[in-house]
Amino acid sequence: MHRRDWIKGTSAAGLALITNRWSATAAEAAGLSDRFAGLAEMALNKAQSLGASFADFHLMQTDKESLFVREEMVQGVNAGSSLGCSVRVLVNGAWGFAASEEISEAKITSLVEAAVATAKGQAGWRSQPIEIEKLPANVGKWELPIEVDPFTVSLEEKVERLLGINRSALGAGANYCYSHVSMVRERKWLANTFGSRTEQSRVRIHPGFSITVVDQKKGEFASRASMLPPRGAGYEHLRDWDAVAEAALAVEQAREKMAAPSVKPGKMDLVIAPSNLWLTVHETVGHPTELDRSLGYEANYAGTSFCTPDKLDTLRYGSEIVNIFADRTADNGLATIGWDDDGVATAGKEFPIIKDGIFSNFQMAIGQAELIGREGGSNGCSYADSFDSFPIQRMPNISLQPGKDDAVTTQDLIAGVEDGIYVDGNGSWSIDQQRYNFQFTGQVFHRIKNGKLDGMYRDVAYQGNSVDFWNACDGLGGRDTYELGGAFNCGKGQPGQVAPVSHGAVPGRFRQINILNTAEESGKKVASLDPVQSPSTCDCSGGGKTSWA
Repeated sequence: MHRRDWIKGTSAAGLALITNRWSATAAEAAGLSDRFAGLAEMALNKAQSLGASFADFHLMQTDKESLFVREEMVQGVNAGSSLGCSVRVLVNGAWGFAASEEISEAKITSLVEAAVATAKGQAGWRSQPIEIEKLPANVGKWELPIEVDPFTVSLEEKVERLLGINRSALGAGANYCYSHVSMVRERKWLANTFGSRTEQSRVRIHPGFSITVVDQKKGEFASRASMLPPRGAGYEHLRDWDAVAEAALAVEQAREKMAAPSVKPGKMDLVIAPSNLWLTVHETVGHPTELDRSLGYEANYAGTSFCTPDKLDTLRYGSEIVNIFADRTADNGLATIGWDDDGVATAGKEFPIIKDGIFSNFQMAIGQAELIGREGGSNGCSYADSFDSFPIQRMPNISLQPGKDDAVTTQDLIAGVEDGIYVDGNGSWSIDQQRYNFQFTGQVFHRIKNGKLDGMYRDVAYQGNSVDFWNACDGLGGRDTYELGGAFNCGKGQPGQVAPVSHGAVPGRFRQINILNTAEESGKKVASLDPVQSPSTCDCSGGGKTSWA
């Protein structure tokens, strides 16, 4: 419905109900903080009395709100929250787990009993006992720093801001514009038999839009999505985004893309913007270096991995300039947290996955390092997406580091290309069940001719395998070109869980990468393969700005 009709049709009581929900969950959280110590002691003592060599007790509260607006219409407002507790135990080398929405002494006692019974029930068929390292006792409270709590901002203000994006796009000539914002708050409490007692809270937000322009005479259309990534941040991430300007630019670029020639397949040099490269990092480095996937414990959801333990410290994953590091401490990172869901403190657990091109580390949760003879134990990579989810190994923030020369800009990288493509914004992707052979598209594909941007291509995808691709990297932007991308909803596990994760990146130059024509691949008629001369709308000066600005 249109905004005025939405306001008329949505009662003040209805809007207040959503607002009051967040006040109620905040009050509920405060009450849980007061009760937590007592509930935890009872649960852990009960678990040990029943034979658990290790146990932990979790409380988790999640608030979620999403708004969806198309053209001048409010399509939907979704709001909800969940709260519950879980008990995890290790008995005779086997895990047991139980969870409930009910948080009472009687229910928690029954959960402990159920978890212990589950663990004991595995005695006859498990292949080998599970062993975990002893962790330090961590006690404290952690909260992600934000400026403005998005759950305190009125729905009317958030809807009006989204409508402003749509008006800008429609005014610039878009036929359609869809905009949205989603926000999540997680509150977690953890206690374990090692002595840890922690409480933490974090907020994340993901605004975005997608515009479409249509040429009715030709029967063609082109789209362009926004390039603002989600962040571990408050409402300021949406407030400070010049989305009105980006929406107008998106229309201009979509028009240019629709008129652009279709790319000619073959080998070409690429310069890839951080807005696209973060997803390549995620798929070709992030998932392959999850230890559970490498060992075959994770297989049903997106396969296992070519990156097996025998390749540690020997595989040349990339060229010597490629350094990809992992952390849970980056400012505004989606995976940033004080302690992971095993109770491991994340500060000081930063680690290189690829160092000077060599594969150096897996991502690991508790009990995994010993499986490959690795010292140091977990590197803080455990996460559960809900109170009733078992903590599993999940990605931290994983980021491509800047090159050694901080003076290098995106334009410098482009200047070193005679004939190639500058890829901006992430699009669709595909990767095989070993996380090895891949294909990626993007939002905008600028033609590079003689070291300068020279119009656009369309129907572009780049293809390769994870190792050859990263070894083809011969140039990286400096520190000022670094940007933080990421995803709200990385999937893994069965039953499936989703996790938020950030990936920082600088622009990278890659030599002689295989280019596909997506229209040809799908059997469609393609536009002329002859390049069209047209001025570029892209500012590639770097300086820490997003590439559309």
